[in-house]
Amino acid sequence: MDGSFKAREQQVATYVLNNLETVSQISVNSLAKFCDVSEPTVIRFCRKLGCDGFKDFKIQLAQNVAVSLQYLSRSEKTVTSPDSTIDQVLDALISTTEFAKNQINPDEISNAVSALTRTKTLIFCGVGGGSTTVAFDAANRFFRLGITALSLNDAYLLRMHAATLGPDDLMFFISSTGTPRALIDTAKIANQYGATTLCLTKPNSELSQVCTLTVGLELPEDPDIYKPTASRLVFLAVIDILAASVARKMPEKTKEKLRRIRASLTALHGNTDPQPIGD
Repeated sequence: MDGSFKAREQQVATYVLNNLETVSQISVNSLAKFCDVSEPTVIRFCRKLGCDGFKDFKIQLAQNVAVSLQYLSRSEKTVTSPDSTIDQVLDALISTTEFAKNQINPDEISNAVSALTRTKTLIFCGVGGGSTTVAFDAANRFFRLGITALSLNDAYLLRMHAATLGPDDLMFFISSTGTPRALIDTAKIANQYGATTLCLTKPNSELSQVCTLTVGLELPEDPDIYKPTASRLVFLAVIDILAASVARKMPEKTKEKLRRIRASLTALHGNTDPQPIGD
């Protein structure tokens, strides 16, 4: 923070740096007294940092401190050996999967399957690393069933495609938090034109509230900053549940599409043994 403030503003900056964990809990009047400056000086300091005022500054500071402490403080349970890392990752996956199994609502799955079976165009939507990966894999599962399916992760393309949909189409939104603005706004556009909107996300989130249908999951996250989240793998499993259920809902159509795909690949490698379709 040095060098970008006037002398009295620098007094505020120095105090904040030395008291990061407590500043978000005090009033503007108290901070001004601690720094021996006026309240307007504190406000100018906050605005120089791009905040609307002291309240906004405290919120942003608290958020950044909370996140930073996760990376600055090492966990007491430090995993170092390959064996312990294997156990940690796989045990977390098993635990999270069991947690999800007890949460999944069969009625939500049934409603989602009915909507997916009726749709002509199916668009999976995700933004960010995890949900984008799940959306891509979901499109890869569903096109094999004879449903026109694609995945999108670009905010502009999401809105553009939503604006072309109608009552026979479905947009499927994937988000562990249900907060990305790009997904929420896109769902509203798709709703406007009569498309079905389905989401796999946190129950009662804003995304869940704007979508026609929800498959709700709220999964715990491991505090270990070095380990990838297990929730994306559970989301992939839910997609598999939906794909298998849809396939069984229209067996004749599905069998023919899968047979064609398998025949086209057998011509390449000659293997007629049971294999994952197209993998």
